[in-house]
Amino acid sequence: MTRFLRRGSEKSGQTPGTAVYVGDAKSHDVTVERFVYNAENVTHETAVPVTEAVPQDGAVLWLNVDGVHDVPRIEQLGRVFGLHPLAVEDIVHTGQRPKVDEYDRHVFLVLRMLQWNDAAGEIDDEQVSLAVGNGWLLSFQERAGDVFDPIRSRLTSNRGQVRQLGADYLAYVLVDAIVDHYFAVLETLGERIEALGERISADVDGETMASIRQLKKELLFMRKSVWPLREVISSLQRDHGEWIGEATVPYLRDLYDHTIQIIDTVETYRDMVSGLMDLHMSTMSQRMNEVMKVLTIIATIFIPLSFVAGVYGMNFVHMPELTWRYGYFGALGVMLAVAVGMLAYFKRKKWL
Repeated sequence: MTRFLRRGSEKSGQTPGTAVYVGDAKSHDVTVERFVYNAENVTHETAVPVTEAVPQDGAVLWLNVDGVHDVPRIEQLGRVFGLHPLAVEDIVHTGQRPKVDEYDRHVFLVLRMLQWNDAAGEIDDEQVSLAVGNGWLLSFQERAGDVFDPIRSRLTSNRGQVRQLGADYLAYVLVDAIVDHYFAVLETLGERIEALGERISADVDGETMASIRQLKKELLFMRKSVWPLREVISSLQRDHGEWIGEATVPYLRDLYDHTIQIIDTVETYRDMVSGLMDLHMSTMSQRMNEVMKVLTIIATIFIPLSFVAGVYGMNFVHMPELTWRYGYFGALGVMLAVAVGMLAYFKRKKWL
């Protein structure tokens, strides 16, 4: 699972704007998917050569690039569309926090796309970079597989407003799809929190504490992903410039509300997980107290029995009971009576 912290030692000493890939090692080829559309028509192609990925007149162009490890190809695409060198640098450096930067020819956004990995039981994330210009949008992902399939379907079937509006609205739709998928991740986390609560009520073991700590780590990571996104969307609303049309601003406000809702949910879940950790510790402490109580009662009962056994275990010659025919059974009877009496006393005091 990728995280925010990436090793960037190879960038040390480089001039600003130098594109150096920082991320997990990749072996697959970089692929480019192309949508060209307007209100009447749409064309969709996969595996488009970078040399053919050029802006289109009179239509909106969306290029979705899977894989950013091939730096020369990313730089070539950046030259075609006039991407700022700092934007290209951020695209191939996959450890960026969510942010928005406005340049002369485009606006540039960085987001984290989160998906739940059932097999690993944790959040998979990847960096998604968006460059929005006049009539075009470029999206860059670390690997194939995303949450944009519903948008592709809406484009090809002409559902909704995405074909009637420009590249700025498409950018909103892509960001909205990423943010909406956060709710799916939160739903899974909520189910796991509820299941952990039930497990704590039923049983306490080391695995439970490990699961709580893993959930706490995942929620902390999700908080780091969402909190900067609020600032990004707020900045787009305030200082959207020429790249974001006025018709798209109301949708950005709605997206901002979704982001705030996600942040509130994450904070609530973090409090719940902290509560589960406290409950776990309290339950373990209570069970330990129960065990200690039982052991203390057993030890208390055996203290007088040990005294009786110790007295009659002494090897003195002149002990009257040693020559008594029923001395052995008498001693056992006294010990049994003491034990029963102490148990009855503990029960009356409600210690048992």
